[in-house]
Amino acid sequence: MNEEEHLHFLIDYLQKEANDFFPYETLSFSEKFELFRGLCNVREPIEVSDNFLLSQDKLLTHIKDNRSLTTIDQLDELSSGQYVWQGDITTLKVDAIVNAANSKLLGCLQRNHNCIDNIIHTYAGVQLRLACHQIIQNQGRKEPVGKAKITKAYHLPSTYVIHTVGPYIDKKGVTPLKESLLASSYRSSLELADNYNLSSIAFCCISTGVFNFPQEKAAQIAIDTINKYKRETQSNIKIIYNVFTDKDLHIYKALLD
Repeated sequence: MNEEEHLHFLIDYLQKEANDFFPYETLSFSEKFELFRGLCNVREPIEVSDNFLLSQDKLLTHIKDNRSLTTIDQLDELSSGQYVWQGDITTLKVDAIVNAANSKLLGCLQRNHNCIDNIIHTYAGVQLRLACHQIIQNQGRKEPVGKAKITKAYHLPSTYVIHTVGPYIDKKGVTPLKESLLASSYRSSLELADNYNLSSIAFCCISTGVFNFPQEKAAQIAIDTINKYKRETQSNIKIIYNVFTDKDLHIYKALLD
């Protein structure tokens, strides 16, 4: 089977499982992949067949092998062991990337949503959702805000994914507690990375998307927390601040300079 045939098998499998049929034969490969992605987004964390995993693994490996990946050696160091990079975090070949997760750790359940949680789970494969679900089952409760968990990255170019739930900013605005919880998300992720002896970690802009944390304040907390952690622990882990918007790029470069 070629990649398109594997994709057809996966779509047929998921549509039959969900009893949700949509004619796709005339779609382009990229449109078919978006259909596949959306079906995975809304799928419950239940086991899949070995044949599904085989076809998914062939497809996602092909996609990864044909994407332009970035390593830390290609980046300019702006501060001691710290870098800023603008782009898709799922194309970073580092030891760990940090996902801004929800409290169920299941990835974004909205079909074809372009949040970082959705994109990470899409390119990692269904194994990531299953692994995160197992974490929640084992601990018997949702993931607390400000803590972190680690899983394999499966089909991502990174080795691990660190999942952390940042604080949500409601109409009451930013409070000292919310600032402390955001700092805790960064520190908890760093502690996990060092416990696993990782040499590099890429942070997304935690809580600044749909969780509404103001971008400049969040960036200042991120940098201050990481600098304090490195001073206190003498950690040599390299930090990449992964930004998506031009505004975040400007904020981080200005703060690090």
